[in-house]
Amino acid sequence: MNRLNRLLPYNELPSLPPKVDLETKAILLKIISASRALAKLNGAIRKMPNPTLFIDTIHLQEAKASSAIENILTTHDDLYQALISDSTFENPEAKEVLRYKEALWLGLERMKSRPFLTTNLCIELVQTIKGNTAGIRNGMGTTLANPLGEVIYTPPSGEEVIREKLAAWERFVNEESSLDPLIKMALMHYQFEAIHPFADGNGRTGRILLFLFLKQTGLLELPAIYLSEYIIQHKSDYYRHLRAVTEGENWEGFILYILEMVERTANHGLSRIDQVLSLLEETTESIRIRLPKVYSKELVELIFRLPYTKRKSLTDVGLGTSKTVGNYLIALERAGFLTAKKVGKEKLYLNTALMRILENNTLE
Repeated sequence: MNRLNRLLPYNELPSLPPKVDLETKAILLKIISASRALAKLNGAIRKMPNPTLFIDTIHLQEAKASSAIENILTTHDDLYQALISDSTFENPEAKEVLRYKEALWLGLERMKSRPFLTTNLCIELVQTIKGNTAGIRNGMGTTLANPLGEVIYTPPSGEEVIREKLAAWERFVNEESSLDPLIKMALMHYQFEAIHPFADGNGRTGRILLFLFLKQTGLLELPAIYLSEYIIQHKSDYYRHLRAVTEGENWEGFILYILEMVERTANHGLSRIDQVLSLLEETTESIRIRLPKVYSKELVELIFRLPYTKRKSLTDVGLGTSKTVGNYLIALERAGFLTAKKVGKEKLYLNTALMRILENNTLE
């Protein structure tokens, strides 16, 4: 259906899958390279000495980028300090980003016990993102506008209609299908954004669903890619392709966009893991030789879990008394492995070399 009236609620939004060719030559060729990139990344994750070592950092990086798409902007420094510091953190943007990280973690935890994407899970995610009791939209008049204020899309209206659309979406996502899972992921993502079931937080919820789908289908064991980095660097293309599906059923363009996003971010994730592991090995050996009384495998892993650390982080895992671990951190600072920074009444220690790697968001 060619939909041109952007002012009317899209209550006739058809269920998935669409009745068009979803396996064009261009799509099938792109699936090969995107799947290969994911497989390489999965292999690298399996070979890591501790695959969960960087999980907090990965979650936070994705949370920052996904929130930036919604113009919720903060710095890496603010985020990592907020995560580790006991000080009251008044930055509302950082708080919102941290709620996104919490929602991503919640979704992954829920998938362990029930590996299905459901309407109820979506509601849980958006409530965590927004820090409120948000539910399905039940009011009229929801529209999406461009920066000039022009309405570009009006999603389905009425709670009953929205719930029917979500129920059909849920069936499509969780039923067995002959479609390649990456094609299915693209369809699933478009449909959720087109339904736009919540008053706010739809974009961020939809991006978390991408990670959960990769997990559900076994395409990626850990969310070691930052999909939102690609979207924020190609934001206008993202929204253009969404509109092209709605207004002209151009599914090929949108699917190719999603496949390119998966391939590029998987390759970037692999490169970043290699860089961090190389730095970890180099740092481990250097501390072991230069500071043998300080060195332990557990200590080195801890200063790589997040860019910032503090005394309590070390005492909590049993690396010594507050005085002992304080001496460890001072020794690491004097040797140039960490940089001390006062935040409120606390002293935090920054792994500057790790932070440099994490701040490089340029996709190759």
